[in-house]
Amino acid sequence: MTTSIQGDSHIGRRQLLKIGLAGTALLATAGGIATLSGCSANKPSDTFAQLRDSDLPLLRRLIPVVLAGTLAETDRQQAVDTALQSMDAALNHMPPHMLEQFMQLFDLLTSSVTRGPTTGVWRGWDKADDQSVQAFLRRWENSSFDLFQQGYNALIKPIQIAWYTAPQSWGSCGYPGPPAI
Repeated sequence: MTTSIQGDSHIGRRQLLKIGLAGTALLATAGGIATLSGCSANKPSDTFAQLRDSDLPLLRRLIPVVLAGTLAETDRQQAVDTALQSMDAALNHMPPHMLEQFMQLFDLLTSSVTRGPTTGVWRGWDKADDQSVQAFLRRWENSSFDLFQQGYNALIKPIQIAWYTAPQSWGSCGYPGPPAI
């Protein structure tokens, strides 16, 4: 029995599953191509334990947009650097299989082959404006593909955790810090 009616704009269960599987296959293939083609360097940056030089332009564009309204303009660069250091420390303590998944997500988003089709950011991340980054994040957050929604959460939550665990962020959210013992 089908759940769609002739002329109805709703898609049936089978069609939805086919679209989901096709999207998953597309993203997996694109990520695999980016990884296998050597688009990413597996060596961490000189100043980080896990983050690579290729990951930094992406994260330097995402962090200010994700944390908009919480970063003071005067300390914005220092806040981004603090969040990057905190995020790198968290990645350094992840189990290897989770770390590999994060790095594959970064590969997908930083590869010139896969960045445009998956994010809508066709030029490099360092050339993307705030509106382009916001549009990408909204598209992934509200996507009908679970994989994009999971990717959105995998990007946003670590950035937020990295920033709000840093003592520099506590004043902006009214947290006085841990009690003195």
